Amino acid sequence: MSDAAPLPEKLQSIVNLFRSAPKPLRLQALLEYSKKLPGLPTKYLEHPEFLKPVPECTSPFFLVTEQDETGGMHLYFKVPEEAPTVRGYAGILHEALDGAHPDEILNIPDQFYMDMGLTELITPMRLRGMGAILMRLKNDVREHAQG
Repeated sequence: MSDAAPLPEKLQSIVNLFRSAPKPLRLQALLEYSKKLPGLPTKYLEHPEFLKPVPECTSPFFLVTEQDETGGMHLYFKVPEEAPTVRGYAGILHEALDGAHPDEILNIPDQFYMDMGLTELITPMRLRGMGAILMRLKNDVREHAQG
């Protein structure tokens, strides 16, 4: 990954944590991040039509981003409790990227999550879903950055 853009600091530290942890602890950490994912703000609970689906994900997954007055992006995800690994990935993205500027998010390598040592814990279908989530997130951020 040396030729790719560096990861934002928070995301890099999470990737390092996962990569260095033994396999059972990686799964446990992912499940912990699923519990950290904040709920949706009331305006999105009342108006779910603003949430954008990620149809490539096998679990029902929805996201929306907002840009604040300083240019930072705020990320909101709706993921069912019954999908703890996908919720965990959303929790990681939220913890690492909420408040980040668009270029930080857009420069994240598309396959960064492959460096976390998740390939032996998660099915290839779920891993593809993680890639799709990141792509949809980047598309949403790009729309705000251009708007």
